[in-house]
Amino acid sequence: MPDYGTYCPVSMAAEVVADRWTPLIVRELVLGNTRFNDIARALPGISRSLLVQRLRHLERRGVLETWPAPSGRGSEYHLTAAGRDLERVIDSLGRWAIEWLFDELRPHDVAPTTLMWWMHRRVDLDRLPPGRTVVEFRHTAPDVTTIWLVMERTEVSVCLQHPGFEIDLTVAGPTPALADVFQGYCTWHEAVAAGRIEVVGLPRLAVALPSWFLWSPWAAVTRERADRAPAH
Repeated sequence: MPDYGTYCPVSMAAEVVADRWTPLIVRELVLGNTRFNDIARALPGISRSLLVQRLRHLERRGVLETWPAPSGRGSEYHLTAAGRDLERVIDSLGRWAIEWLFDELRPHDVAPTTLMWWMHRRVDLDRLPPGRTVVEFRHTAPDVTTIWLVMERTEVSVCLQHPGFEIDLTVAGPTPALADVFQGYCTWHEAVAAGRIEVVGLPRLAVALPSWFLWSPWAAVTRERADRAPAH
């Protein structure tokens, strides 16, 4: 096979972003994750050493820059102008997969901890009520587990142990039901009406809860594609 090298722009781009895990790392940076541990949590299965290697590769190729963390401890990773321009590439890849690999998508296989991590980074902080709101998510199947989101207008934290604060809302249901909502296969209101998700707590908070989340960046595309899928 001929080596296109620097004669082909696709070949040149592939050398920067086509390694395994690299597009997913760029996805995390595009979505606003800047800290090493946050990127690692969003990519279950990647080793820390490989993540370091891929981040260094992207820095060498001018896709990201390493900045000192505001706290003075550790570093943060920020996309350069070239890196931000890759948002269009990541979005196109996601849309292509939803359109042409739809039957192979397995949103129900996501682990509760991974799903909650995805959900917490897709919270619209400006829509949260004043003060602190604690939401307890009880995953009832296939793995029974409870995870808490501690939500404030400055940040949202994921807690695998009880955070020690009063619980404002409790959400219960199987992980696949929550994944369906996050990915866009159905809306929050549809899942609640069907009894797949149950919400207990102050009515005003229960009504407002779905508006706090932005859901998957491809939720609308997924819903549109699901509507076109043949019934089985």
